[in-house]
Amino acid sequence: MRKFLTYFILFFSSFVFAQELNCNVVVIAQQTGNENVQVFKTLEKQLKEFVNNTRWTKRPFEFQERIDCSMIINIENYDSDTFQASIQVQSARPIYNSTYASTVYNFNDKDFNFKYLEYQNLNFSPTQFESNLISVIAFHVYMILGVDADTFELYGGDQYYEQARDIANYSQQGNVAGWAAPKGGDQTRRVLIDNVLSKTYNEYRTTLYNYHRLGLDVMSSDSKEGKATITLALLDFETLHKRRPNSFLVRTFFDAKSDEISDIFSAGPSVKITELVSVLNKVAPMHSKKWSTIKF
Repeated sequence: MRKFLTYFILFFSSFVFAQELNCNVVVIAQQTGNENVQVFKTLEKQLKEFVNNTRWTKRPFEFQERIDCSMIINIENYDSDTFQASIQVQSARPIYNSTYASTVYNFNDKDFNFKYLEYQNLNFSPTQFESNLISVIAFHVYMILGVDADTFELYGGDQYYEQARDIANYSQQGNVAGWAAPKGGDQTRRVLIDNVLSKTYNEYRTTLYNYHRLGLDVMSSDSKEGKATITLALLDFETLHKRRPNSFLVRTFFDAKSDEISDIFSAGPSVKITELVSVLNKVAPMHSKKWSTIKF
């Protein structure tokens, strides 16, 4: 009887834990003029299964812990098995004691050219290059995991960022855009992961934690305290801005958070915002219209 119960628990536990992501994958091919071609539908279905059914980590995720995310792939041109595309990747994390989900990763990857044969096997290797299709998708999966972990634990995303960097390193052999060493002004996957792991941009990661775990997660119980903490977290970007003005990494943060920041500071209990608005206009001037709506 005891042996039976052991087997039952082991069998049941395999269904309690889920894969890490709950990802909506969409392939759009309107620009090709042949959006109804079956290969696009097959690609979408295979990628959705690949992303959601692959075990990307050794950590058990319960069903409700899966990370909500999306990958919108825009096919711009194709010829036989060769595709020219871009991919917009977003992910969100739940905020404690609320129904709100906060966008934490938002990256528009314009360098997504790949080869694909309909129904080909999609397999990921953490140590070797399989294809640019697999590498780009897997890279963004680990960036999603890393950013999400950083919002719950200070520097919690280290192992996932390291895997993303490994993918970037071995994918250079494919000789396709996005993986090469950074050049001035580049906004590529290579630049993204190099910046995230560089001590030069340390404030980016500490802000991820302070803003979400110590700020947003506190707002349900003490909204004023939460807003005050978020203010201090955002002010840290001024130090980073002085060191690296107009950095790509800071832009990715505000691409994900600008609407949310505007909403947070346009309602609810008042906190001191004069310095905050000044810093926001300095570090993220492209969102100045949103900062002008801040009133509290």
